[in-house]
Amino acid sequence: MDEFFKNIPNIKYEGSKSDNPLSFKYYNPDEVIGGKTMKEQLKFAMSYWHTMCANGVDMFGVGTADKSYGTTDPMEQAERKAYAAFELMNKLGIEYYCFHDRDIAPEADTLRETNARLDKIQVLLDKLMKENNKKLLWGTANCFGNPRYMHGAGTAPNADVFAFAAAQIKKALEITTALGGDGYVFWGGREGYETLLNTNMKLEQDNMARLMRMAVDYGRSIGFKGAFYIEPKPKEPTKHQYDFDSATVLAFLRKYGLDKDFKLNIEANHATLAAHTFQHELRVARDNDAFGSIDANQGDVLLGWDTDQFPTNAYDTALCMYEVIKAGGFTTGGLNFDAKVRRGSFTQEDTFLAYIAGMDTFALGLKIADKMIADGRIDKFVDDRYASYKEGIGKKIVDGTATIQELEAYALEMGDVKSNISGKQEYLESVMNSIMFG
Repeated sequence: MDEFFKNIPNIKYEGSKSDNPLSFKYYNPDEVIGGKTMKEQLKFAMSYWHTMCANGVDMFGVGTADKSYGTTDPMEQAERKAYAAFELMNKLGIEYYCFHDRDIAPEADTLRETNARLDKIQVLLDKLMKENNKKLLWGTANCFGNPRYMHGAGTAPNADVFAFAAAQIKKALEITTALGGDGYVFWGGREGYETLLNTNMKLEQDNMARLMRMAVDYGRSIGFKGAFYIEPKPKEPTKHQYDFDSATVLAFLRKYGLDKDFKLNIEANHATLAAHTFQHELRVARDNDAFGSIDANQGDVLLGWDTDQFPTNAYDTALCMYEVIKAGGFTTGGLNFDAKVRRGSFTQEDTFLAYIAGMDTFALGLKIADKMIADGRIDKFVDDRYASYKEGIGKKIVDGTATIQELEAYALEMGDVKSNISGKQEYLESVMNSIMFG
């Protein structure tokens, strides 16, 4: 197969002083941070949809980038796209990739024909993975793009749509399993509502849980040993989506007895759409033993939608990797670049420059997070702030031995609280600055 990115060399680490734009400044895959190499700590993955498929189209204009791969035949295009994907991963030194079923093979007129197309591409992907020593981080089904899913898939008011979505997910699970995927993601693209005036919300959520249970049971029955994920997102394309944020998803999973089967795939831009920080969503997942994987991107604070920009904010990536390290690292999942270049960045080089920026920013975030933990001031401050729960009445509260009557007696004897201490937010933020730039 022809080389697709002829003018792009293999991207190497050259250090922060390098002025070569096609080089890594901070991502040194063999550098050991916190007892593991950067490559092991970060587990970067390429998003098939944004990277190989998205051409810059938006609601105001047609595409600006050529993603035809030298042909107009849909299946030839799918095959050439696969070769290009592995060339891109090789040149960037990326070990993993992620896909929706419709990213890797075009939908045909019938489900049977579509599945046959997927079978053909699966064989090619398996071959390319073995030849290039690549792995599938996770797979999923695009149950939101086709007009049949205009009212949702698992939450559709039409049982025929539910059945079609189930069949599509079954096939996607089979492909993910055959390719040795580490995970399978549920992203509720249109699983929500525009108005409650036409919505049976209880039935829709009940049905979504039924579909997820079917998928888990079937996946395990065919030998899928990876993790199942659900990805929180509050809105867009629907006004309100049932997977609003980490806390909402956890409540849903617990209600339907799915919490032992699913972990969370956290996306930075989805966190900000829910009016949370990226760190908050990761902390909620970590505190509830539900941290699984990450869609790495960032939004624009001046825009109210999912811009899916490549991450370049080192503060955000440092706080992200702080949570990842505290969670024990990626025991499942990794960092999938669910990010796309801006519409005006339409060249092949722009795609590589964007990945370099994102990989460098997370490498920098990892180094900063490791320094934050080694420095110890932030962790010690938090530990000291809650010291009153380590002895006396505080310890009895934590141990669950204190009664409300005992606490009343304690409060009456105390008179008033005299031991509050400062939260020192500004100091802690300056500590982080000193670690980053000192």
